[in-house]
Amino acid sequence: MGAGHDHAGGYSEMEARARALETLLYERGLLTPAAVDAVVREYETDVGPLNGARVVARAWVDDAYRQRLLEDGTAAMRELGYGGAEGYHLRALANTAGIHNVVVCTLCSCYPWPLLGLPPSWYKSPPYRSRVVADPRGVLAEFGLHLADETEVRVWDSSAEIRYLVLPQRPAGTTELDEQELADLVTRDSMIGTGLPLSPEGVRE
Repeated sequence: MGAGHDHAGGYSEMEARARALETLLYERGLLTPAAVDAVVREYETDVGPLNGARVVARAWVDDAYRQRLLEDGTAAMRELGYGGAEGYHLRALANTAGIHNVVVCTLCSCYPWPLLGLPPSWYKSPPYRSRVVADPRGVLAEFGLHLADETEVRVWDSSAEIRYLVLPQRPAGTTELDEQELADLVTRDSMIGTGLPLSPEGVRE
């Protein structure tokens, strides 16, 4: 697991400044909580995760790219034009028939923003950060993900030094799908490890 968190408690200096600015804008009527919530939802569930989905889909169709992704996630991400703040030192973790990976940041909320957008609120919550380490199967079951007893669950702790992206297994019945159609199957949670990709039938429903 990773280590070396650099902002274990409270707000960082940048977070404190951002919150102070947000409060000032509220007070002056230039910003509303609803507007902020709408932007946050978009980046949590739409804009950001689309980048990661494209990376995963490329790895599903291109074995050479998959190998580069597993060897040097940061460089492979940059091949597709993604990078920058919160995206340095990325490591991709491949799920297999016998291994399931799940990511957490036990002390804060380190997260690969260039690929997944803003971290969801549950990822930052103390219950998730503590319980997924102690009882990963129980937490995954609460997300609706029930793994076979023989499947090994590996929990990876993100930090300021390294961030993780789960490379989920390609769903069955997708041999006829092109890369964009495959990307449509990739969910944010499947790239954290708390979910699986959608099935082709699930997308059509």
